[in-house]
Amino acid sequence: MITVNADGKIMVRRCLVTLRPFRIFVLGIGFFTLCFLMTSLGGQFSAKRLGDSPFTIRTEVMGALESRGVLRRMSDMLEMLMKRMDILARLENSTEFHRGDEARFPLDRFQPAAGLMERIQAIAQNVSDIAIKVDQILRNSLLNGKVMEGRRDQCEVPRDPKYPDCAGKVEWMRARWTSDPCYAFFGVDGTECSFLIYLSEVEWFCPPLPWRNRTVAVPSPPVPPRAQAAFRRDLARLLELIGTGKESLSFMKKRIRHLAQQWLRAARRLEQKLAGRHRDQKHILIHIGFLTEESGDVFSPRVLKGGPLGEMVQWADILAALFVLGHSLRVTVSLKELQSHLGVPPGRGNCPLTSPLPFDLIYTDYHGLQQMKQHMGLSFKKYRCRVRVIDTFGTEPAYNHEEYATLRGYRTNWGYWNLQPAQFMTMFPHTPDNSFMGFVSEELNQTERQLIKASKVSSMAVVYGKEASIWKVQGKEKFLAILNKYMEIHGTVYYETQRPPEVPAFVKNHGLLPQHEFQQLLRKAKLFIGFGFPYEGPAPLEAIANGCVFLQARFNPPHSSLNHEFFRGKPTSREVSSQHPYAEDFIGKPHVWTVDYNNSEVFEAAIKTIMRTQVDPYLPYEYTCEGMLERIHAYIQHQDFCTTSSLLPSPKTKSPAMQSPPSLLALSPNATHLVWSPSAGRVPQAWPPVASLQVWVSEPQHTCTETCRRHGLVCEPTFFRFLNKEEVFLQLSIACDSTEYEMNHLYPAVAENVHECYLQKEPLLFSCAGYNTKYRRLCPCRDFRHGQVALCRDCL
Repeated sequence: MITVNADGKIMVRRCLVTLRPFRIFVLGIGFFTLCFLMTSLGGQFSAKRLGDSPFTIRTEVMGALESRGVLRRMSDMLEMLMKRMDILARLENSTEFHRGDEARFPLDRFQPAAGLMERIQAIAQNVSDIAIKVDQILRNSLLNGKVMEGRRDQCEVPRDPKYPDCAGKVEWMRARWTSDPCYAFFGVDGTECSFLIYLSEVEWFCPPLPWRNRTVAVPSPPVPPRAQAAFRRDLARLLELIGTGKESLSFMKKRIRHLAQQWLRAARRLEQKLAGRHRDQKHILIHIGFLTEESGDVFSPRVLKGGPLGEMVQWADILAALFVLGHSLRVTVSLKELQSHLGVPPGRGNCPLTSPLPFDLIYTDYHGLQQMKQHMGLSFKKYRCRVRVIDTFGTEPAYNHEEYATLRGYRTNWGYWNLQPAQFMTMFPHTPDNSFMGFVSEELNQTERQLIKASKVSSMAVVYGKEASIWKVQGKEKFLAILNKYMEIHGTVYYETQRPPEVPAFVKNHGLLPQHEFQQLLRKAKLFIGFGFPYEGPAPLEAIANGCVFLQARFNPPHSSLNHEFFRGKPTSREVSSQHPYAEDFIGKPHVWTVDYNNSEVFEAAIKTIMRTQVDPYLPYEYTCEGMLERIHAYIQHQDFCTTSSLLPSPKTKSPAMQSPPSLLALSPNATHLVWSPSAGRVPQAWPPVASLQVWVSEPQHTCTETCRRHGLVCEPTFFRFLNKEEVFLQLSIACDSTEYEMNHLYPAVAENVHECYLQKEPLLFSCAGYNTKYRRLCPCRDFRHGQVALCRDCL
């Protein structure tokens, strides 16, 4: 018999008693080992993702290199533990446990212990094998890392004629890459290779690097069909989209609620007119830049103090129209929201967006346009064709073209954007080069019209304007004295505690009125009189719609940027002959009277005639809800400034013989102008349709806008490309001793005294505006729908 030391027996017993906790310990070791391996090996493979830089690989490899020692120590620890357990097992096997009182543990209780030892041995062997494999992986990774590091150190600026700006951009990055944190966001770290990676993969100035890891191009899945836009029947969701927190937003929401039923009725009528025609639903961002804190938001504090509300009236109507038409909208009035919706990377705005632009269209203003340019980097140039700029007074092509505006003195604080001129959308149709957006006035039903006619007070006049500064106009005392002889004069001038001193005592001032009360005042009044300012607001149309006669001053000479401070700096050379040219030109008598206020006799005679004249409420169709819906629908469906077909090709040579195909125009039967030839073959894709085109020659002192209007037509700048050809001069019997292509917003034109003809070299400069007594211009004109000057007869 082999005897065993009592101390040895005690050790064995203690070991066996602690056997179950030891199992837990071993399981913990195994779990820790598994997690560590997943982390280490996972890092190796994740480091090879497409788009990661070689520095990412090197960093993760170094972390794994340090973990290799930990794996080896774990293996050694498990091997040591296994050896000690083996010693204990051999010691215990030499003892007779089945004898006497010492046989506390049956023999079968030792079988799990033997199995556990085998597991420990297996784990130790596995950890050892894994350590060897990890060591091999790390060695290969380090080798690859050195290769990548070598490539990084050896990066040279490629000489590729397809990328002529690459070297210059790399030079700029060397000097300025720390000027904006967005470069570091995209992985730029000051090395040559990081510059080239950024300039080839984030921007597009350099060719792709051949050593960059790139997956095989996978065919893109087919683009799913667009959802169809469906007319909406409830505006509650729109009110939520607009948000809260500003008086200007509250004003717009009140207006939308007030006109909600008119919008919905107009939508039903337009839906019937379109007869189920398919309309793609557009994703549209509306960013009202002038309401952002960064632009000063000067309007919100003045909403309750009589400040100008025309812009907010228009924006409220744009929001309502787009929503009712069924498009998907996002509305922002803060720069932070704009950046979030666009996907602007962190930094100062020099880098492109982090992802493709998710919007088909963006409606904004000049403030918003500037903010987008500052924060979108190169993406602004890429996506600016999707922008629509709400521009009250319009932007003429001469001011829009940056190079031309700089060379010819047309540069202002608001122009030089190089957009297609039709991307600017105006409040009134005074600039055919731009698109007419407009707004709406409230329509009256037949009962309301009858009540207004019955309640009119022929001796009551209301003054246009809510700010006291309007009453400071020079010479007002003279014509106000005449008006006071015949009519009771009412004002709606804002004041806080005391009557504004500028308002004469004989004027009954109601203070600033809510819109509903102001409407009631207009429904009683016979006359709505303007003092010359503000220009081109919505109030005169509201007054005419409520049965008032609008009386305004004629400006002699006309006001323009050359002689009036208000227009100075605006991107237009338009000459304004009255306070409200649209009312003068498109409505006229008996609803609108434009007279010389400095001529007392003429002014007094006009007052007497107006008092005797009976007029009905009148609202042009284009300022109804249906008219605005019709117009915006046509723009969204047909205006496309992003495809190449919509961009006008510029001549590449001065030789007319090498130009486009022969003219598709023909002389009209009375030989006064050109029309689209009925015998023309394939009709080019164009909107408006080319069948509405007429070509007229202007007088030297007339713009194309005036020339077309004199013939009952509208100037259509998209048609210039069809008459920018030498043969058109011949068809009109204009003799040309020479023909030149030049960059001038008045071309195509002829200088008849010297028989020199000029064609347009730069398509962005095709313009209905502008004249020079030296030239007679070729003017593209078209017809228009009754009451809807923005659309030709077949445009809908």
